[in-house]
Amino acid sequence: MAKTAVAYKEKMKEISVLSLICSCLYPESRKTILGDFEDMDIKPINKRASGQAFEVILKPPSPTSDVAHCITSPPKRDISLEDIQKKLEAAEDRRRSQEAQILRILAEKREHEREVLLKAMEENSNFSRMAEEKLQVKMEQIEENRQAYLAAMMERLQEKERHAQEVRRNKELREELMP
Repeated sequence: MAKTAVAYKEKMKEISVLSLICSCLYPESRKTILGDFEDMDIKPINKRASGQAFEVILKPPSPTSDVAHCITSPPKRDISLEDIQKKLEAAEDRRRSQEAQILRILAEKREHEREVLLKAMEENSNFSRMAEEKLQVKMEQIEENRQAYLAAMMERLQEKERHAQEVRRNKELREELMP
């Protein structure tokens, strides 16, 4: 099929030049078959406004043309047992090489996964440690604020107590002075 298509394309290139020459030299010959090639016939169709039209009729392949186009394969050489053994050994080496490469890739992937897991565990540990340190600092701050608050309350209470004693003393002094 491919040979016919290639031959068709080549013939069509030749036909356009051939038809131009033929139409100039022999205008009456356009009524009949323009060309009789080995594997196709060409007939003109009514002239179109855009140019000429042709009908290309492909002939069925003949038994002689198949023989002419048949390409013979090179003769097979005898393959010895040693050649077969070498090819089998080479194939086995390729298979082993591919297996080794696959195992190496899998080992690299496992190593990468292990590294990623270790990094994630380390980050989680660091996060936990930092959160614990922040919590500890916060708890210490809260305790300091509580102690300061309690000290301020005790100071105010003592101040009130002093003021109350002074008021009592002043009251007693007034009562003594006012008999």
